[in-house]
Amino acid sequence: MKIATDVMGVLDRAVVEGNSLRLTEQLDPALYKRVNKVLDAAGGKWNRKAQAHLFERDVATTIDQIILTGEILIPQDFGFFPTPPAVVGRLLELAQLAPGMTMLEPEAGTGNIGRPAAEICTVDCVELLEANVKVLREAGFARSVVHGDFLKQAPARVYDRVVMNPPFEKQADIVHVNHALNFVVPGGRLTAVMGAGVSFRSNKLTESFRDLVNARGGRLEALGMGAFKASGTMVNTLIATIPG
Repeated sequence: MKIATDVMGVLDRAVVEGNSLRLTEQLDPALYKRVNKVLDAAGGKWNRKAQAHLFERDVATTIDQIILTGEILIPQDFGFFPTPPAVVGRLLELAQLAPGMTMLEPEAGTGNIGRPAAEICTVDCVELLEANVKVLREAGFARSVVHGDFLKQAPARVYDRVVMNPPFEKQADIVHVNHALNFVVPGGRLTAVMGAGVSFRSNKLTESFRDLVNARGGRLEALGMGAFKASGTMVNTLIATIPG
């Protein structure tokens, strides 16, 4: 997310104290809207009582980074859309978790899938975004939280289940799911949210993926329209269930 020079100027002149940021000038509505969009993306929420934008952590470093780089990486820049509760419920239902199992959640986000799963079995997480890693570790439900790119994690067939919501853009979901299958023990199972295009697109990658699903006796289950609307995207989705 690129940030205009006039917006950075407003942020530079703002008063920052601890976890709060207070604007020091009267802005025209259009400029305020753009400034507020940046602050919201950075994690700041307007608080009428405090007359300031409040953050969950010290805001000075965040604002300095924005001013220095002229951009902010928001979760959607990484293809991150949190998994809605109804989708989580169906994922876990299809995963058929049981006590004593181990489960991996790649691209774990803030743990929408892993948190309820941890009430049944042992959960490990991998997550790229530093802010999300902090949330995951503080939540304490996971046995381990690895900070890094999941595609760079060395495969090891040690998990009874992999349950995931990977990035969809440019068919990245297929790449991530193919990699994740290398973590599932024989007789285990992977369930993943994927873009609906994997069920009908006609190219080498999708056709090869469908062949794999069929060869393993898996299935693709369409989700309803707008399943991810609350997470900020209207992309059509499905759930892939693939034996290990």
